Amino acid sequence: MLNNKSVPASILVLYNQPETTGHSEAGVLNEVAAVGAALDKLNIKHRQVGVHDLKETADILGQCDERVVFNLVEGFNHNIHDVNFVPALCRSLGKAYTGNDTPALSISLDKWQSKLVLESAGLPVPKGWVVAVGHKANLKSLGKGPFIVKPVATDASEGIDFHSIVEKAGPKLAALVSQIHKEFGQPAIIEKYIDGRELNVSVMQAGDEVRVLPLAEIDFRAFKKGTPRIVGYGAKWHEESFEFNNTPRIIPAPLEGKIADKVRWLALDAWDALGCQDYARVDFRLDKKNNPYILEVNPNPDISPDAGFAAALAAAEIDYADFVKVMVENAAGRLGAVSIENKAKASDFKSLRPSTTSDRTPVLEFLKATGFFRPDEIDIAMEVLDEANEKGPSGHYKSYVLEEKQKAIGWICWGATPCSIGTYDIYWIAVDPAFQAKGIGSRLMNFAHEKIRQSGGRLAIIETSGKPIYHPTRKFYLKLGYCQAARVLDFYGPEDDKIIYTKRV
Repeated sequence: MLNNKSVPASILVLYNQPETTGHSEAGVLNEVAAVGAALDKLNIKHRQVGVHDLKETADILGQCDERVVFNLVEGFNHNIHDVNFVPALCRSLGKAYTGNDTPALSISLDKWQSKLVLESAGLPVPKGWVVAVGHKANLKSLGKGPFIVKPVATDASEGIDFHSIVEKAGPKLAALVSQIHKEFGQPAIIEKYIDGRELNVSVMQAGDEVRVLPLAEIDFRAFKKGTPRIVGYGAKWHEESFEFNNTPRIIPAPLEGKIADKVRWLALDAWDALGCQDYARVDFRLDKKNNPYILEVNPNPDISPDAGFAAALAAAEIDYADFVKVMVENAAGRLGAVSIENKAKASDFKSLRPSTTSDRTPVLEFLKATGFFRPDEIDIAMEVLDEANEKGPSGHYKSYVLEEKQKAIGWICWGATPCSIGTYDIYWIAVDPAFQAKGIGSRLMNFAHEKIRQSGGRLAIIETSGKPIYHPTRKFYLKLGYCQAARVLDFYGPEDDKIIYTKRV
């Protein structure tokens, strides 16, 4: 079910006023019309304002009374990077906004920077090289092809077509790099071309829940043998072209269950790595062995009715107006304009104390109730709790519970990491499902961090599963300031990676 929170009385729909007849730029008007129609359907008062540059945007925002902005500003002709600062401008003027924040937009616009971020998070991306304007590619360092050559910072597949694919590192590739430098005035990226299936994965946030919508696949079956199977500029915007009329999407994508699951959790990890919020699309390629590679992450993708994101909403049986409502609610919630009912504060739970033997039964019950842990994992948790209770403060395990009405509703356990100086492992943290989403987990973690600091600790380590069900857990750690330090593939079992997070305390 989608949220039923109240929404602000009036919304400002802000968009970039097209200055040319280009298809990609004028396409924003379709989004404006669709969002406006949805707001009308929801009986939400709104007005639509087009802007030409960042200064005009600041003037509009500084004078408007609306506190929530539906941000459909996708680009400014004179400075492509300025569009990324619209969310920061909204925030500085006390406005909430839909869609992604400035950091995620800035990172994703620079394809090279986003590739480095994804790669540093342990996510699979095609091998690539960047060639700055005025420089030439080191052809000898590229190895075997094929390759795809594209601008580092364009949107809507500008600068990408059939000619962007080259079989080997030679004069043709060098000429493509020079052409991008001349035409776009920006660096060129050379990537290993993954010749395989292409997937579009739409991701949507509703409150604290982040959901992967049905996967979509681009159908290239009409392409002749030898024709590069890519979705270039023509496939998106030239209605008379072959590729526009022969790249339909198949949704849901016909994928084997294990492959689909892997793509879903990779999409969620990419969402986290770039710090996305509200909605995004992650584009993948599968190689001949069905190994997935992330091509790019698109925060604030096209949400016009005929675009892929809208198709994913339809496949998920989410009405477009409901999507718009949730985006407004998300924004208003960040502003604090939405009243949150029945939300207890962490300060309402005052009793945080060392665990005792009487806590064994309630801890066991809520560990089972979470549905996250296998029976053998719960057995290990009970062994840890029993040892902590038996040895008390002098033991290795430091075990604490948060209680309400003399019953444990949250548990955390940590200890010094053997053979280390000032490093501590957070072994267990769990909260009774009946009391989740009330700040208890954050309070337990912050309490543990303070105790570790008092003991001379400097670094906290926590490990968790990479399975999709653990995405809220991983997001929780990231919100607390943890960083992903490593990923061990298939550690807990097939397709069940171990992800290691660290935080300096």
